[in-house]
Amino acid sequence: MVKIRPVSDLRNHFATISKEVHETGEPVFLTKNGYGDMVVMSYEAYQKFQFDSEVYFKLKEAELEAEQTSQRFSHKEVFADLKKTLKAKAKNSDV
Repeated sequence: MVKIRPVSDLRNHFATISKEVHETGEPVFLTKNGYGDMVVMSYEAYQKFQFDSEVYFKLKEAELEAEQTSQRFSHKEVFADLKKTLKAKAKNSDV
């Protein structure tokens, strides 16, 4: 359930809001004069949100690229290239 509170609650009930966002993992939406103003969330929830956003945009980028080219790779080709790249990085880090 979406939690909406007035922005003044951030000052008057900070500990309660902090506990709420950490326990539920859900954001609290703050309003000012009846309009959306801010969103408060735990650092962990923010990190997850950022990670999910990055994954989404990378997948969207891959879809757009796939639409623009007919070139396709098998999983064997992808994993062979990945192994080659990882070996090269490991070798360079040993130096």
